[in-house]
Amino acid sequence: MLFSAKTSYALLALIELAGVQPSGERLQVAQIATRQQIPERYLEQMMGSLRKAGLLRSIRGPKGGYQLARPAASISLAEVLDCLEPEPSPAPSRGSTAEQQVLNQIAQGLKQQREQRLKAISLASLLTQRDELLLAQAMYFI
Repeated sequence: MLFSAKTSYALLALIELAGVQPSGERLQVAQIATRQQIPERYLEQMMGSLRKAGLLRSIRGPKGGYQLARPAASISLAEVLDCLEPEPSPAPSRGSTAEQQVLNQIAQGLKQQREQRLKAISLASLLTQRDELLLAQAMYFI
């Protein structure tokens, strides 16, 4: 299952913020939108949702912007998805045939595996992967 555009954009913004976290720098929505080619208005809405969920902190003023509210290593992809893509209510069951039970068991197993995997991936690990790719690209061009 792929991420929605909304979640992909949010993750790109969060990786940007994770990259500047060690320096304490703040990034404005316009900066992130430009760097990642994300529609600014759309990003503003997502940043508000992430802030309300406690994943971001916003600072007002001319040198304001957004920062991660916690260390990047403590923010999992599962948290981000829970914030932006809440789990829909399950559809009412139309009976319980053996075939439906088999399909439900498969769906439940896949859901659990996905949740475990997303909990295991932090923003810090995404940042590390990004940095490794950038380093490999730089080495290739030398």
